Amino acid sequence: MRYRTLGNQGLEVSAVGYGAMGLTMAYGPTDEQAGVAAIQRAHDLGVTFFDTAEAYGMGTGSNEILLGQAVKAFRDEVVLSTKFGIDMTSSSGALDSRPDTIRKVADNSLRYLGTDRIDVFFQHRVDPDVPIEDVAGAVKELIDAGKVKYFGLSEAGPQTIRRAHAVQPVSVLQTEYSLFSREVEELFPVLDELGIGLAAYSPLGRGFLTDSAKPAGEYDPTDYRHHDPRWLPGNFEKNVEAVSRLGELAKAKGIAVSQLALAWLLAQGEHIVPIPGTRSAARIEENAKAADVTLTEADLAQIREILPHGGFGARYADQSMPTWI
Repeated sequence: MRYRTLGNQGLEVSAVGYGAMGLTMAYGPTDEQAGVAAIQRAHDLGVTFFDTAEAYGMGTGSNEILLGQAVKAFRDEVVLSTKFGIDMTSSSGALDSRPDTIRKVADNSLRYLGTDRIDVFFQHRVDPDVPIEDVAGAVKELIDAGKVKYFGLSEAGPQTIRRAHAVQPVSVLQTEYSLFSREVEELFPVLDELGIGLAAYSPLGRGFLTDSAKPAGEYDPTDYRHHDPRWLPGNFEKNVEAVSRLGELAKAKGIAVSQLALAWLLAQGEHIVPIPGTRSAARIEENAKAADVTLTEADLAQIREILPHGGFGARYADQSMPTWI
């Protein structure tokens, strides 16, 4: 495994991380035992960056508890990130980044994870009702108290990033980024200017950039892909064709299409770390090996030809995101 530094505050992580959301939500029936095995296999392979969130536990802490138990034997060897700012106990998943709430969530997360510090604390979504200066100030207090090491933002725009960074340096931005989702590239100049890293979530297009995509109707109704625009008729066929062409390039290089997609992300800048999620130990091994894949300029040119602007279909069914400010 190779390693990268995110931001200018010293946050070092594996070049490929792990996103834990799917262990408890969004992708159909869960298998906690398989999830724990996947996390532990990731550690065996040198993965050190594990991402969770308060919201992934739907108000119960279940995702953080599961991750904390999985890494308990090697906690000091890994970086744990979690998030505040979405109240999943409300019917609508309301935003709440009030300083008192941030402090409460931090204490809950520390308890759920079974740790004495949160390595990276992300604001999950920008809360328009709370000045970002107040949010950054609350996290700064937690950093000063030793409860948090690094500050992160998620799905934030350039104005928010700049204002937050002026109060407490932001080490990393987390936003969806893959061959299918390219919007975040418009933020690269700001990230480069301020020295902020990028944790790319859904780097495999929610599983489309693998060999396992199937039409929306074939997924469990609790699986997000059951209604994801990329899987719906009209978009699905175009995306399948693109992934097929990427697969031909991957096969010629002796790698999986998922490894090609992750290697492409890594080639976009030294400040980028993808955090794919999976419950499969075999997929973990496949993803981890992507850190050692080198793409030539000819490879990158061919990928641009296949997907010059991203995949087909919006990121979200309701078209409500991202709203970057």
